[in-house]
Amino acid sequence: MEGDENESESENDSVSASAAAEAALDASIDQGILREMIIAGLCYGRSKAKTHPRMKTRVFATRNGIELIDVAQTWQALQAALEAVKKTVADGQQILLVGTQPSAHESVRTLAEKFGFPYVVNRWLGGTLTNFKTISRRIEYFKKLKADRAAGLLEKYTKKERLGIDRQIQKMDVVFRGVEQMGKLPGLMLAVNANLHAVAIHEAHLVGVPVLAVMSSDSDPNAVEHPVPANDN
Repeated sequence: MEGDENESESENDSVSASAAAEAALDASIDQGILREMIIAGLCYGRSKAKTHPRMKTRVFATRNGIELIDVAQTWQALQAALEAVKKTVADGQQILLVGTQPSAHESVRTLAEKFGFPYVVNRWLGGTLTNFKTISRRIEYFKKLKADRAAGLLEKYTKKERLGIDRQIQKMDVVFRGVEQMGKLPGLMLAVNANLHAVAIHEAHLVGVPVLAVMSSDSDPNAVEHPVPANDN
């Protein structure tokens, strides 16, 4: 009997992705769009054991121990996030994109460069926002070194000195790549994976920059101004 009960519980807990998706579809939203989101894997969260209490209302079901996020709520959150993005751009402010996990590098960089936004895809440098004046001076120094090298102004140095400057430029390029053109604090931060970028989000809030974050089922949606529940891998 106990074995039958466990098997029954497992079956109830492991709702098929297709059945869960169909049931989660909101009649007020284009069904084709929601199905595309499901096919793209946006519905997959973390394991049930890691679910944040405040994210439970955004979870529709569980499959093999993995939470399935309600893509109708994902879509609604995306629409609200889009309005925040539009307002930020309309106000003439920049949006700082942050995605340091390897899976996000290319998409974050491509999106940022397409719209001329600053971005961070390597390690987040502590103080990027909270110590912005100092970081800005370092960035200006970095840009001057690159300009001097391009103009041949480093030829006056010895070979050993030039090699040292080249190594310095390479190191700074890794650190500052993507934020060179961030002349002032951004009007909005967009982070892919809220938990991974908790330090960056904390800095943003300390200086009054609102945050739009893609977050999985293990994140606290109240931690940012514009949470988007979705697969953040």
